Amino acid sequence: MGKNIYNLINWFFRKPRASGLIVFISLSLIFSYIAFQQYKIDKENRRVEMTNTLHAITQNIDQTLKNCYTTTLTLALTIDSNGIPKDFDVIGRKLLASNSSINAVQMVPNGIIKYTYPLAGNEKATGLDILKSDYLQEEALKSIETQKMYFAGPFELKQGGQGIVGRLPVYIKDKFWGFSAVIIKMDRLLETSGINAINSQNFSFQLSKINPKTEEEVFFLQQSVPFKKDNYVSSFVPDGDWNLYILDKKANMLFYRFLLKIALGVLLALTFTFFIILLLKKPEQLEQLVKEQANKLVSSELRFKTIFEQAALGIANVDGATGKFIEINDKFCKIVGYTESEMKEKSFQEITHPDDLPKDLELLEKVNKRIIKQYSLEKRYFDSEGKIVWVNLTVTPLLIDNDSNTFTLISIVEDITLKKETEELIKKSENHFKSLFEDSPLPLREENFSQVKKYLKNLELLGKDVDFVNNYLEKNKKVVEEAYALIRLNNVNQACLNLYQVKTIQELISYKPALFNKRAFTDFKNQLIAITQNKKQFVLDTIIKNAQGELRYIDLRWNVIRGYEDSLNRIIVSTEDITDRKSNEQIILNSQQRIASLINTIDGIVWECDAMTFEFTFISKKVEHILGYTAEEWLSEKDFWKNHIHEEDRATVINFCSEQTKNNLDHDFEYRMIAKDGSVVWLRDIINVVSENNNVVSLRGIMINITKNKEIEKDLHNSFNLVSEQNKRLLNFSYIVSHNLRSHTSNITSLIGLIEVTEDEKEKEEMLGMLKTVSDSLNETMVNLNEVVNIQTNISLTIEKINLLDYIEATLQLLAPLIKEKKVSVIHEISPHIEVNYNSAYMESILYNILSNAIRYSHPDRKPTITIRYYLENEFKIIEISDNGIGIDLVKNKDKIFGMYKTFSHYTDSKGIGLFITKNQVEAMGGNITVDSELDKGTTFKIYIL
Repeated sequence: MGKNIYNLINWFFRKPRASGLIVFISLSLIFSYIAFQQYKIDKENRRVEMTNTLHAITQNIDQTLKNCYTTTLTLALTIDSNGIPKDFDVIGRKLLASNSSINAVQMVPNGIIKYTYPLAGNEKATGLDILKSDYLQEEALKSIETQKMYFAGPFELKQGGQGIVGRLPVYIKDKFWGFSAVIIKMDRLLETSGINAINSQNFSFQLSKINPKTEEEVFFLQQSVPFKKDNYVSSFVPDGDWNLYILDKKANMLFYRFLLKIALGVLLALTFTFFIILLLKKPEQLEQLVKEQANKLVSSELRFKTIFEQAALGIANVDGATGKFIEINDKFCKIVGYTESEMKEKSFQEITHPDDLPKDLELLEKVNKRIIKQYSLEKRYFDSEGKIVWVNLTVTPLLIDNDSNTFTLISIVEDITLKKETEELIKKSENHFKSLFEDSPLPLREENFSQVKKYLKNLELLGKDVDFVNNYLEKNKKVVEEAYALIRLNNVNQACLNLYQVKTIQELISYKPALFNKRAFTDFKNQLIAITQNKKQFVLDTIIKNAQGELRYIDLRWNVIRGYEDSLNRIIVSTEDITDRKSNEQIILNSQQRIASLINTIDGIVWECDAMTFEFTFISKKVEHILGYTAEEWLSEKDFWKNHIHEEDRATVINFCSEQTKNNLDHDFEYRMIAKDGSVVWLRDIINVVSENNNVVSLRGIMINITKNKEIEKDLHNSFNLVSEQNKRLLNFSYIVSHNLRSHTSNITSLIGLIEVTEDEKEKEEMLGMLKTVSDSLNETMVNLNEVVNIQTNISLTIEKINLLDYIEATLQLLAPLIKEKKVSVIHEISPHIEVNYNSAYMESILYNILSNAIRYSHPDRKPTITIRYYLENEFKIIEISDNGIGIDLVKNKDKIFGMYKTFSHYTDSKGIGLFITKNQVEAMGGNITVDSELDKGTTFKIYIL
């Protein structure tokens, strides 16, 4: 058997080409099998990845559709018993805000799209009957048939773009009412489903549906990858009867990769075969290899020598018996200052400090006897100039010959002279610090808080919130006392002993418990809180009692010594006696308080500022009473005064003040400022210019509140204008009364005269009918005139705080039949928190007159839209009502709009009294009303409220 194996091996060596062919075929088969298995695994992994991705997309679509079900159900619940959706725009807006997946919501009574939010962009769909539409009818009927929500589409929307529509059939008293629906545009569906977020380089998606008429599968998404047998995975979405596909764009890549692996396997087998043939054919290469390895060893030796020479540490090969240096690198030579040749003539004993030599020889002997394997020590050498060089020496035996009792050593030295010098300086610094501590005139003591920190750690207070620790210590005062007892006093200086009136540290320690009074409890509690927050410094002013019973104010500063931040073993506490300083501060404080009290009693804002920048350096507390700002708020902003001057006065005031200051002139002027609550305050500012050496350095002054005087002036002016306007209106009213009554009385007189002279009974009856008509007209005129008189003479109007939104909604409810008849869309964004001071009856009348006119004079060729806004303008609150109706020709009718019995439309039922009354009501409340209109475009009324 062994002989056969030997012959077989010899055959392989004699037939290198045949051997290579066998190896090539074997390896090619193995690599091909491995590549095929890898291809099957990659293909399966790809399919699993596609399945998981499609599952996630399907879940996202399903969740989006479920959210839409909630939206449509909410819309359906807004339908009242009359079948009218209540507050559709408001609820629609909220639903869109809460569900980002949808683009619009609709209500479709009887299959006709009637309500859409938002309307903008969706107008073209309004009025569409989906039950009669060829491409919408089938899927709409399916929703009714199943009585479930069904998602129709995707299809081209009437308003533009491609999308889907989810419709929920709505039944009222078991009778089909219509649909509540949501619109999801295709791009929004793709975004919310996550399709857009998937790596488009790897996968492509397709959405399809079976056309109910042709029963053919229709695809809706752009597709660059054709369907093949194994390149897609599909899922079904029942809510819309959709098929969702994911296609692998790189399905062919797996097969190409498989072919590449086979090619690489064959190439590798061919390469391996080549080397086998080469190995069998040239055994002499082994001999060449041996030579090359020998050369590498030589090279390695050269590299080692290079490292030896260029090492950052000193390295030397030393004879262990004599101490002579055999080899030494350049760094070692530089450390001791000798050349290499000089060092080889010396032994380490010659350059070692005599005090360090015995220890060095002792350790060397232990190495020789194999008691230790190596040793390290810090020792001193003498350099070539006789100076001491400190080194860190590490010695390791290199070769020990027991027969000849010889051995060599590797010595590695690191120059630590600088480190030793630094340590010496630190030692001197410590001595110097100790001297400063002892001789310091400031009372100092060194304390050990390590046990205190451990105690707090055991209580699990370290790192806790400040309020939590404070509450805990307040409730557990015993903890503070026990922590105080754990402080250890390391040292004190003489100044500290003098502060406490004791002679020794022992006497101070014995006196320590007596120091823990009520004030000390609070102060030490704050120190404990600082420790829990890992603070390294702490400062407070406190009071102590010395051994003589005297109370002393001290400035206590608590600092952790560097290096002891974690343990708190050493803490320096300085306690400066500030009793005299506190006494002086109290005298100054009392003086300042008297001055401040005097300033704050002045009925005006006393101030001081920089003359160039107008940056205030002082302002009295009266500013908070007059303007609402605190002195701190005013002083914290550099340009506070400039920024809070009324915008209309700012430039004039700053320029005037700058000019007067430049000319070194005291000045006095009036202007407006904006108070903190937004109100306007009139101030009279009396300013003195402060100069030093003819140079203006600052301004001082007093601001006096003259708002009431200004308001009185304004009221007088308004009263004068009101009286003038009333006179004009009364004069105009007298003309109207005279004209209208004279017209009616003339008609009555004429008719009575005709009745007296006629003898025809039929003619008399006609005359009497005409007389009744004129009488009714006179009565109506008298009613209108009486209402106007009541407005003009009602000086005791009841004014109350009313909610604007409530009155708008009440008026819209009153006009609901007319709004429904004309299909008016009313848009408003009035906050439910807006309140105005007004007469409630006037507010109802004003809103009714303007809104009813907007509806009555709507444009016949477009859907009526009314917009109601509320905003502030100067001191007025403004209600703005706009419409897109027939409009008014202001060129012709500007003076007729608010006139009595003035009409400007072709409507026969227009009487010209509503806007006249409205204007009188607004003006009776101290406001004003304006109109802006353009023929065939619409009208805007603005009601100004004080």
